[in-house]
Amino acid sequence: MLLAIDLGNTNLTFGLFEGDRLRHDWRLATRRDSMPDELGLVMVQLMRQEGIEPSVVEAVVVASVVPPLNSSLVQAIERYFGKDPMMVGPGIKTGLKIHYRDPKEVGADRIVAAMAAFKKYGGPLIIIDFGTGTTYDVVSKDGDYLGGAIAPGMGISVEALYERAARLQRVELKAPPTVIGRTTAESMQAGIIFGFTAQVEGMVARIRKELGENPRVIATGGYAGLIAAETPVIEVVDQRLMLEGLRLIHDMNV
Repeated sequence: MLLAIDLGNTNLTFGLFEGDRLRHDWRLATRRDSMPDELGLVMVQLMRQEGIEPSVVEAVVVASVVPPLNSSLVQAIERYFGKDPMMVGPGIKTGLKIHYRDPKEVGADRIVAAMAAFKKYGGPLIIIDFGTGTTYDVVSKDGDYLGGAIAPGMGISVEALYERAARLQRVELKAPPTVIGRTTAESMQAGIIFGFTAQVEGMVARIRKELGENPRVIATGGYAGLIAAETPVIEVVDQRLMLEGLRLIHDMNV
């Protein structure tokens, strides 16, 4: 089996593939001070809860945007799975022609998601990842990675609001009945949910105008479903895009 690990700023997601089928996947909170044994033991315990022993892992592929944790994660993989992981980075084949001025600047997660989306849905595409940051990545009809945009994510924006505004209390992140809120909670929900929805609609409209084409819009990440429910602009929500992309990259590079 292939163990695919996506180490993001907010979550560490990992899944087990048997061939091209994702058998199981798990999501943990990312902690930058995690030690190798903590990471390894948690992954092994979660797998054993599903009746899977770590000895079934034949290979490991990792995409990370948290460099301070890379060493701990690699040590955990070597110690608990006995494997030398394939790290997605410069020199790895992705099948995409990257149009960034310096391709090394593009986060591994953005390239993996873009490649997976193109393989799965064709192009042209806009891939929106609702993570710690909200990223917009654009792939041409020929499979070229054209670049994109990065905005503050919903989670960190909301946390900043709570921290800076002493009278505002935490609210459930759900769409209120109207844009014009009639309580403080409804007003906050309207600003957060409909505000981010408007950002998505505006960014997609600008990208489409600049491209001169009508790309499909694929969303992934923690808040993808929440925003997709409020706008027809998002056509598909695919929460396993990163793991599937890691599997494809592993197969391409073995």
